Amino acid sequence: MKNNTKKSHYCTQALVAFAMIAASMFVSSCRQYAKDAKSLAALDENDVPVTRIDPTDWYVGMKDATLQLMVYGQGIREASVKVDGAKVDSVVRLDSPNYLLVYLNLRSAKAGTLPLTFTLGEKTTTVAYQLKKREKAGEERVGFSNADVLYMLMPDRFAQSPSHQKQIPGMNTYVEDRTQPSLRHGGDLEGIRQHLDYFTQLGVTALWFTPVLENNSPDNVRRQSTYHGYATTDYYRVDPRFGTNEQYRQLIDDAHSRGLKVVMDMIFNHCGFEHPWTSDMPSSDWFNNPDWLRAENQTPEHMKEIHHADGTELISDMYRQTNYKLTPVLDPYASQVDLAETVDGWFVPTMPDLNQRNPHVMRYLVQNSMWWIETAGIDGIRMDTYPYADRNAMASWMKTLNDEYPHFNTVGETWVGEPAYTAAWQKDSRLIIQNSKLKTENSYLPTTMDFSFFEKLSQAKYEETDGWGGGYNKIYNSLVYDYLYQDPSHVMAFIENHDTDRFLGDGDDVRKLKQALALLLTMQRIPQLYYGTEMLLTGTKAVTDGNVRKDFPGGFPGDTPNCFIPDERTPEQQDMFLWLSTLLHWRQGNTVITQGRQTQFIPRDGIYVLARQHEGHTVMTIVNGTDHPTTFSPQRYSELYGEKTLGTDVCTKRTVSLTAPTELEPRAALVLEF
Repeated sequence: MKNNTKKSHYCTQALVAFAMIAASMFVSSCRQYAKDAKSLAALDENDVPVTRIDPTDWYVGMKDATLQLMVYGQGIREASVKVDGAKVDSVVRLDSPNYLLVYLNLRSAKAGTLPLTFTLGEKTTTVAYQLKKREKAGEERVGFSNADVLYMLMPDRFAQSPSHQKQIPGMNTYVEDRTQPSLRHGGDLEGIRQHLDYFTQLGVTALWFTPVLENNSPDNVRRQSTYHGYATTDYYRVDPRFGTNEQYRQLIDDAHSRGLKVVMDMIFNHCGFEHPWTSDMPSSDWFNNPDWLRAENQTPEHMKEIHHADGTELISDMYRQTNYKLTPVLDPYASQVDLAETVDGWFVPTMPDLNQRNPHVMRYLVQNSMWWIETAGIDGIRMDTYPYADRNAMASWMKTLNDEYPHFNTVGETWVGEPAYTAAWQKDSRLIIQNSKLKTENSYLPTTMDFSFFEKLSQAKYEETDGWGGGYNKIYNSLVYDYLYQDPSHVMAFIENHDTDRFLGDGDDVRKLKQALALLLTMQRIPQLYYGTEMLLTGTKAVTDGNVRKDFPGGFPGDTPNCFIPDERTPEQQDMFLWLSTLLHWRQGNTVITQGRQTQFIPRDGIYVLARQHEGHTVMTIVNGTDHPTTFSPQRYSELYGEKTLGTDVCTKRTVSLTAPTELEPRAALVLEF
């Protein structure tokens, strides 16, 4: 999620936030947690108050035999612990009396029930903790790759099942109102599951959902909500408005049965304000810059004005917000204050900034990512706001994950439009970090996001491709720097996403859209699409982010038209769907695209050409980057085709001469194979 996106999207009144601190103290949080902790003993006056344990269960046979148990319960810090069937390595008593960390060594542990006995004075409670057998070894879990095309969607905005409940008992106040772009609309996981065949018809091979975990934040006074999912309040629970953990697993299983992978969106940089950690901090260093939350600092003397488009609000003057600048993380000359603002400042007052330098925080997050891989069977992770978290801690996480799952894949959001920046975050890349000297500081992050391609394309579509720097010259000049990447095939490219304007904006220039998609799907990248592009969805963020996150037409009961049904699409939508579907199905299993050497040509006569070649086969993408007809003269590109005389356009099946000039319409796009 982009810097100013979160800043503008969800910033509630500080006075309301302070009231929530008082209202959601630890006891009430424990009651909520206890409702879902079915494996824990029912509490009575003779029991040690163990209300929750994270993770909720675990797996034997992991390469790293260490297991951190975070035990919740009023006064639990002083309890002693006995474990039958595993070794207790250490017990950590945090600042808050209501948490206890137990570190176990599971090297010799067996699958089954692991009795955990907690003793506090005369009280004793034994919890039957579950250790499970893994479904497959870590080496057998294969993540997404450049052979895949990711289809990104927001569960709240895609589809709603007939069994959907408009209100879930026990959740903080929220409203489902599809007329309000920043409130919840009511999409759910079952709605997505019922449309899995649509994705296979389209031809994508992997699904990336924005976060599905519980976001139990109330709607704010400006009619905004956390429908987007980026304010986690329970790391082990699917948001019940979307469904259950079991339904999430069923959706993934059914996707796998159709050859579809599922990528999970995670956030280690911050959590949601309603997470119990905020109202009762486990330790003084659990969050970065937490002092403004303390009761003694919630006074008129510590209040200051902040300004929003719809009015002035108050917030503590001790609150520290990020500067939204990512460059200090890699800047060899960065000041301490700039770096601290980047990585330790909060996005907004409602998203507490987690301190990844605290090893207990980081271990919790690392285990959570592994738990979802084992429990739900996800095929990849997309990590939100990657550079805002501590770099060394995140590198340690990635190394742990790569060691356990060597064929898995994780992509990090690294929102800077310079290839030198994003390349430095990729595994095994070099990085300038001290006194202008090149040093190796491995991030272990397999895949980064190509914001350079996105930003250059966003400019090029409004320009004429000339003989120097305009139009598609920007794409050419961006790809020139692929030598900075350790592996360009592990870079994820996109033309739009949930944090950007729709590619079409508020217009309807489908010719430019087809050009962008033709390049995206043939260049040396992992391509990511955004839901509804194939249905020509439009929108900009000029008013609110919700305008680029509109409901998929037909995804909700009673929608007309229903664009899941071909006959209800407009002719323009059906043409776009068929064109894109043809290209996507052609791309599947195409080794020229996944393994081929890439060649690009400096734009000339308004034409930009990018080619892939592998084992005697060539794919040649030709785009007319001008608003007027032009002539494609193939002689300049003869190194690609040699003695061959004809190419076939993948999408139209039209034959194109490789020896004679071809007239190209304005903004034409051809994907030739020969």
